[in-house]
Amino acid sequence: MLDWAATSPRTGPLAGVRVLELGQLVAGPFAGTLLAYHGAEVLKIEAPAGDPIRTWRIVEDGTSLWWHSLSRHKRSLPLSLRDEAGRQAIFQLVKDADVLTENFRPGTLEKWGLGPDALWAENPRLVVARVSGFGQDGPYAARPGFAAVCEAMAGLRHLTGFPGGPPVRANLSLGDSLAGLFCAFGVMMALHERDRPGGTGRGRIVDIAITEAVMSMLEAVIPEADRGHVRGPSGTTITGIVPSGTYRARDGRWISIGANAEGLFRALCLAMARPDLAEAPALQSNVGRVAHADAIDEAISA
Repeated sequence: MLDWAATSPRTGPLAGVRVLELGQLVAGPFAGTLLAYHGAEVLKIEAPAGDPIRTWRIVEDGTSLWWHSLSRHKRSLPLSLRDEAGRQAIFQLVKDADVLTENFRPGTLEKWGLGPDALWAENPRLVVARVSGFGQDGPYAARPGFAAVCEAMAGLRHLTGFPGGPPVRANLSLGDSLAGLFCAFGVMMALHERDRPGGTGRGRIVDIAITEAVMSMLEAVIPEADRGHVRGPSGTTITGIVPSGTYRARDGRWISIGANAEGLFRALCLAMARPDLAEAPALQSNVGRVAHADAIDEAISA
């Protein structure tokens, strides 16, 4: 069995932090990836059949490129958490761990006898980071939390695409990655709370909901809607900021331009040989440019 003593020394600001990674696919493992990037020792527990990501998308020499992206700097150990021997191995490993991450459906670890209370009996300093679709409690907690659904329920899909068209998604697991990012951030706060002078000296639960992670990216969309200003999809632009968009170039390629600050807008106009736009009184602020967005976009496109 691979144990902590067999892991290679790491360097970086998190060197010496030991992370036991349970779960599979994207959200939980991405948190471990971020921690590993900065020096944490991450021991990934996989089912004997392997994490499904190993065979998803582009596969080279039997392993997907996605797996290599998510699993850099980690060590893997095959264990079945459904078996008593596998569960006992987890209890041994958590004794010397700082963090345990998991992204099973809420209640799964408890069903296997690996809930936080059981883990803290072995190591009260352990930080237990849990990622799920809708959090560990509440009316939707028991539902499976796929990022595609969470992105829609959080409102992100309402804002993507072109006006009048269907909601679209980024060709990425964005909701999962956002949840993993918040999970890593939560782990760092929990470790700080535990270890700072006068800290608790104990671990805590970090509870990350994919839906909430996505919703936190919505800027002022919710208070705007509360006041009757419902933002919708805006194609290649962004509502309320001008100019900021993607424009077709003469050679057929696309160019992305963001020149919404006053100085940048003036420089853009002069580069376009349009000093009239640079000097136009109505275009000297973002408010004025928003009011004349169509004319500005036409000038840039030309």
